Amino acid sequence: MQVGIDQIGFYTPNKYVDMVDLAEARNVDPNKFLIGIGQKKMSVADQTQDAVSMGINATLRYWNKIDQDKVGLMIFGTESSVDQSKSASLFVKSALHLKPEVRTFEVKEACFGLTAGLMMARDFVRVHPDQSAIVIGSDIARYGVNTPGEVTQGAGSISLLIKSDPSILSLNDGHSAYSEDINDFWRPNNHTTALVEGKYSTQVYLDFFSKTFGAYKELKGWKTQDFSAIICHLPYTKLGLKANRLAVEGQDEETSERLLTNFEASKQMSMQVGNIYTASLYMSLLSLLENTDLAPNSLLGLFSYGSGAMAEFYSGNIVDGYEEQLDPEADRLMLSERQKLSVSEYEKIFNKAMEVPEDGQELISDEKPGRWYFAGTKNEVRQYKQK
Repeated sequence: MQVGIDQIGFYTPNKYVDMVDLAEARNVDPNKFLIGIGQKKMSVADQTQDAVSMGINATLRYWNKIDQDKVGLMIFGTESSVDQSKSASLFVKSALHLKPEVRTFEVKEACFGLTAGLMMARDFVRVHPDQSAIVIGSDIARYGVNTPGEVTQGAGSISLLIKSDPSILSLNDGHSAYSEDINDFWRPNNHTTALVEGKYSTQVYLDFFSKTFGAYKELKGWKTQDFSAIICHLPYTKLGLKANRLAVEGQDEETSERLLTNFEASKQMSMQVGNIYTASLYMSLLSLLENTDLAPNSLLGLFSYGSGAMAEFYSGNIVDGYEEQLDPEADRLMLSERQKLSVSEYEKIFNKAMEVPEDGQELISDEKPGRWYFAGTKNEVRQYKQK
């Protein structure tokens, strides 16, 4: 029995700031952001957009296409949690009117959260082949206004439906994992923005990539040339490019060109959205699927990394007809219809979003009709509404 990804839903907030504008405001050469970091735009979440609302909106992208009664599990991976106890998945479950019997919880390990959920969902479906699972990654990457990490912020969500006989990507058995207790990136309970050792985190990321990729090939008895594409978690696109360059060292020209070309396709969305933590790798997957033509059974390698640090390399094979499950026009429209913010507007919205609204204050969204948003708290209980 094959188990894998059957549906992919994507959502990002309706505002963005341009990296050229940001560079000029920070008195930096724009090429440092455009080329050195590899980013063009960055989605900006306002006070009405959080991990939960984005997760609902991402799941709604495919919700009416699936057999909703067969969903038996929902896992929410995030490092932008809205509650220290209650899982974000329960808010989503309520919004979607999922049946009470659905098992649901939240997982955390920096940017590794969605992958951890995916692996649990895969095992769940193997034991319950007549059921499906929803796994959501949803995050707002925040380092603060005018900080070294500012250019690597972003916001968005990816929702995956995992089931037997999948329509997009069939997951292979086996994986390579590697973890260490280190401090390259973390966010203490008393911090609203992350702390990061940028250069150290880059070194760890690339080291963990080399370890897991090498171990995975040894485990499976495969070579680099067997992969049609290798996609990565992208805190910023230049870092994934560095990993891809490590992968193609010493390879023949055809292999190198294929992997680098497909990596370019996989980074297109990230260049427009920025870092979305747990969902970043899977936005890379969606970007690859929508920006290149992959032959049935093409082998994809996926590198997942979460600071602190946990990494995993695994693979899947493209399912024939995967294109029919995608909606690239709607994704492009979502990105193109976002409101461009001036740097001063971005700073005001960013700082306002960091504030906790007064209990009882009702927040109003400027999103499209049909989208879900955070409407504030009532008696300290979070309220979510559909516009």
